Amino acid sequence: MRVTLLSYTKDAERLCASAAHSCYSEKGASELMEEWDEAKGKRWLGSPLSSGHHSVIEHASYTFSIEGVSRSLTHQLVRHRLASFSQLSQRYVNMKDADYVVPASIAADPELESRYRELMDRIWEEYRYLSKKVPAEDARYVLPNACTTNITVTMNARELWHFFELRNCRRAQQEIREVADEMLRLAREASPFIFRNAGPPCISKGKCPEGKMSCGKPRTELKQA
Repeated sequence: MRVTLLSYTKDAERLCASAAHSCYSEKGASELMEEWDEAKGKRWLGSPLSSGHHSVIEHASYTFSIEGVSRSLTHQLVRHRLASFSQLSQRYVNMKDADYVVPASIAADPELESRYRELMDRIWEEYRYLSKKVPAEDARYVLPNACTTNITVTMNARELWHFFELRNCRRAQQEIREVADEMLRLAREASPFIFRNAGPPCISKGKCPEGKMSCGKPRTELKQA
């Protein structure tokens, strides 16, 4: 698994703070951006964010490359509709080499892992046979959710906040939670003020909305110092 922040809005905090303050100023965002400094930015942006008015951070976008993850993960990822995705195509890329993800719960049990890998070997044996007889777009039907893939994803800062609330939570599946943790770390490096309180609701809101399904273990390690 590898997560890389490929690109992002370089002046994200300056831009979003100026856009936010332009709602309450006679000056336009272009002039406010010239007046911006860190102290003003924290005031201009801190107030709407603390009030839950996250539309102002939609002006900033972030593009990640997520590599070596399972198709099971990307099926969950693409449910986040307010995003753009470009994924490795099993129609055009030959999948002849057995490359798959082993869930941690299976890897922890030698017997289960052995049976799992034997099954994967059989699947790829059949895939290679089928791919000699039919187009790759049809042979790929036998490939499992475990199959590794690469995906490029772009989200604006508001959608990233929503993504982090769902996928940094302990109730998220481990693989996508680990990806979300790394995305949060990278987003905070790029825009520390915007994402300072981002994370699962136990961090972003100080309480868990899961009711009886709550794990009861706030992810305090995600709090930004």
